[in-house]
Amino acid sequence: MVDSSTVVAALILFTPCRKIRGSLKVCSKSIIFEPEDHVEPILKVCFCALYTFLFHLEVSSKTEDVVQTLLQLHRASCLDKLGDQTAMIAANLQSRLARTSFDKNSFQNVSEIPHMECEAEMVTPLVTNPGHVCITDQSLYFQPLNGYPEQVVRIELHRVKQIYKRRHGLRPLGLEVFCTENDFCSDIYLKFYKTSDRNDLYYYIATFLENHMVEHTAESYMLQWQRGHLSNYQYLLHLNNLADRSGNDLSQYPVFPWIIADYNSTELDMMNPATFRDLSKPVGALNKERLERLLSRYRDMPDPRFMYGSHYSSPGYVLFYLVRVAPEHMLCLQNGRYDNFCPRKFMSPLIPDFYGNDPSFLLNCLSLDLGKRQGGSSVQDVVLPPWAADASDFLQKSQKALESQYVSEHLHEWIDLVFGFKQKGSEAVAAHNVFHPLTYEGGIDCDSIEDPNEKIAMLIQILEFGQTPTQLFTTPHPQRITPRFQSISRTPTSTSEDSSFEDLTEETRRLAWNNIAKLKLMSTHKIHKEAVTGIAVTRTASSVFTTSQDSTLKMFSRESNGLQRSMSFSNMALSSCLMLPEDKAVVCSSWDNNVYFYSIPFGRRQDTLMGHDDAISKMCWKDNQLYTASWDSTVKVWQCDSADIANNKRCQFQLLAEFEHEAGVNTINLNPAGTLLVSGTKDGTVTIWDTSSSVQLHQVHCHSGKIHDVAFSPDSRHILSVGEDSCLKVIDVQTGMMISSVQADEEQRCFCWDGNTVLSGGQSGHLQVLDLLSTPNIITKITVITGGEDKQIIFWKLDC
Repeated sequence: MVDSSTVVAALILFTPCRKIRGSLKVCSKSIIFEPEDHVEPILKVCFCALYTFLFHLEVSSKTEDVVQTLLQLHRASCLDKLGDQTAMIAANLQSRLARTSFDKNSFQNVSEIPHMECEAEMVTPLVTNPGHVCITDQSLYFQPLNGYPEQVVRIELHRVKQIYKRRHGLRPLGLEVFCTENDFCSDIYLKFYKTSDRNDLYYYIATFLENHMVEHTAESYMLQWQRGHLSNYQYLLHLNNLADRSGNDLSQYPVFPWIIADYNSTELDMMNPATFRDLSKPVGALNKERLERLLSRYRDMPDPRFMYGSHYSSPGYVLFYLVRVAPEHMLCLQNGRYDNFCPRKFMSPLIPDFYGNDPSFLLNCLSLDLGKRQGGSSVQDVVLPPWAADASDFLQKSQKALESQYVSEHLHEWIDLVFGFKQKGSEAVAAHNVFHPLTYEGGIDCDSIEDPNEKIAMLIQILEFGQTPTQLFTTPHPQRITPRFQSISRTPTSTSEDSSFEDLTEETRRLAWNNIAKLKLMSTHKIHKEAVTGIAVTRTASSVFTTSQDSTLKMFSRESNGLQRSMSFSNMALSSCLMLPEDKAVVCSSWDNNVYFYSIPFGRRQDTLMGHDDAISKMCWKDNQLYTASWDSTVKVWQCDSADIANNKRCQFQLLAEFEHEAGVNTINLNPAGTLLVSGTKDGTVTIWDTSSSVQLHQVHCHSGKIHDVAFSPDSRHILSVGEDSCLKVIDVQTGMMISSVQADEEQRCFCWDGNTVLSGGQSGHLQVLDLLSTPNIITKITVITGGEDKQIIFWKLDC
């Protein structure tokens, strides 16, 4: 690299002979002249040589303000210790003589009415860009002084979803605007020079926007997480948002816990507590010998004392993780060179990227020269632990670990350290969680420092050496309510003649789900020769219809307490049945690829739908539409009038839609409104569909084997699935994220649930109650009748 004197001399030699057209780029310590002719050299001039350079620079009238800016940068370069970005920005702002206000010619619409404008900076990783902010009745504008990254950045107000007040450099000067939800990178991050300007802009946007989402409190998010309505990942993102952490600010990047301790095993055992690190201790306190050395130094240290001189979240740590995808930031931070890297283990609080879906930050796709390891080999991709097949698998297992039972039960301990009552004060001392005083909000008042050099030095230390998140909780954070299984006995409690299901199925009877574990077996009836595959009950519960692998549909009468009818439609197994409205017909699906309609009043087969190329596994009905799932990898939607069926007329079946899958569909379910469909396949994939548009919304591979049953919660916010892997998985409908996974002691084949409590049937024939969330006083009307591979149907009574 040539020094500035050589550059200026070369410029003098070149320019007397001819003019060289090109463009200027303003950097933090110099400017770069890039000729249009690629044969000519690129010239770099430091600020102290700008006068000589500008003497030979011919500019158009449109760029005279650039020259004014460069002259101010030259003056700034003459000051001691002002080679940093903060000084450059301060000098740059003095160039407002050339442009003192927002250029209203940049408005998108001439009819826009400006509300307010002020000076601000746009915050991006490691760079804050000065300019002017203007807000109108239609748009938010930012006009950078140097025209980078655009001449004007515009955000339409109707697109804004969320706005957050931020602290920047531990001062209340930031404002972040999101046009998307559930993300940690915003559309624009602005830093103001006056808190009043920030607040005025915030309140204008908040009152103007009808679709603005009101900011939740930490307590409201805590309650949602505690009851299972937010995953661990979502909850941590919300807490980071409330604690002023932003993906646009490397000095306050979102903080996530390092949770895995096992980096040596070939398999990651999520059921073994030893797989996870102790979340009740800061990372620096995990090693006893190191902790003793830190405590010894702490005791001998004068006030203000601290245990850790380096913070767990700083630009250096963040870029350590992201160097492979953002090398330019590391080069900027490290004065043009890469630092030494630990390529394998991440032994500190992490960033959200470790629990995301993009593995590129683990891969050296840019073929960067990241240095050598001690053995002499080059640092390339991150060396992954043996239990990770590749980078994508590493992220998937990290996601699973974050949502695991252990982490769900202990995450509140980590929150106490980072966002909670153990963050500062005596509780922090007791928890060995004390960092340098300058990392805490209120540690120093930068505005009270009069010496500009001292003030700049203090701001640099705050921005580059870490900031503790805003404290969100001052009392111990409650533990998450975690699911627990409870078995129900199959032993009959009574064999008397009156042991019917009278009380169970009485229409006026309402049963509390929180008492579901008190079910007692009342009577059993072996009415099939093979396994029972489906149960349908009339509205009054006077009759129960069952299908079986013995290819028969049978009707059990409540009045006679015995079998009343038996029908056979084919020589192949029937897979499911459902009752149509008004109790006029039962629909049965078969392994022979057909659907059969049975008329209850007439006691005969009424119609047949031949609609698939393989066995039909499950059906749903909503508003004269029949949904059929098949092992031919499709779900089909048919229009058929229930009135025709009720009147014993043949139906005109019309195919309305077809949902294609990559594997055979084993089960389906509709949400109560009929607007969403969920399907479960033989390869363990859950897919969520929009029924009105037939569009796939989310696809989640959440089971390692066949999915036996899926169902929406009553509020349509969650989906529960059970499969061959003996797991129960809960998926958030809005995001498509798996938010809970529970390992049962055996394979669960079917279930019913109220969104919290699950009553499931296991492979061995046992009923189990899984209390996903302890939510009392949930009342609903339920009927509990079970059928199994033992060829029996069983009626259960709630023993209150």
